[in-house]
Amino acid sequence: MTVLEALAVLAAGTVAGGVNAVVGSGSLITFPTLLAVGYSPVTANVSNCVGLVPGGVSGSFGYRRELRGQWRRCGILGVGTTIGAVLGGVLLLVLPDAVFDAIVPALILLAVGLMAFRPAPKPHVDGANMAAGVASSFGTGIYGGYFGAAQGIILVSLLRLSFPYDLQVLNAMKNVLAGLANAVAGVLFIIVADVAWGAALLIAAGSLVGAAVGARYGRRIPSEILRRIVIVYGAIVAVILIIT
Repeated sequence: MTVLEALAVLAAGTVAGGVNAVVGSGSLITFPTLLAVGYSPVTANVSNCVGLVPGGVSGSFGYRRELRGQWRRCGILGVGTTIGAVLGGVLLLVLPDAVFDAIVPALILLAVGLMAFRPAPKPHVDGANMAAGVASSFGTGIYGGYFGAAQGIILVSLLRLSFPYDLQVLNAMKNVLAGLANAVAGVLFIIVADVAWGAALLIAAGSLVGAAVGARYGRRIPSEILRRIVIVYGAIVAVILIIT
């Protein structure tokens, strides 16, 4: 990479870290950037996954107040995420890139629809559906290990169906689970795939800072405004994936 290309990857990682902390879909920034500087799709996907792991940790730490009382629940959901991420990482290494191309925009639009039309739940602990939550974390874990763009949007929408909590609490849980999916898949890729370490480290440095900033300001957004941001951003992401 040239100096300008390295700066572009670093900047993309920073923006992606902030976007992931607030809504998700930061990979739609870093992945095309890696392609633009000359990496193959699989190498770019693998390196991007590894590079975004520190951002997941940083974003989760930034939402630590919202995670109070949720760690046991996140641990249970994390089992589904871990199994799904391993399966998704294996699928990335053995399946052609086009397998998910047709269904991903539909999944995002479905998530946006759920977020738009389901009435806001009351923030109490009654009515939690752990089985549905584990199923959701498993399914999005597969997707996160395979590619992960818009994983956060899909996950927070499904968590909202499973747990009647404030959206910022669900967003905090989303950061933990999406970060876990990246980490699990990242370990798999480090062992068996070709990671472009220069690019991965640049994304890691950028995402670490970007996620901290994103969490600091994102957690202050009122839940209703955050819901609208997820809806609008998710619709934009779906359209981008359809036309590209």
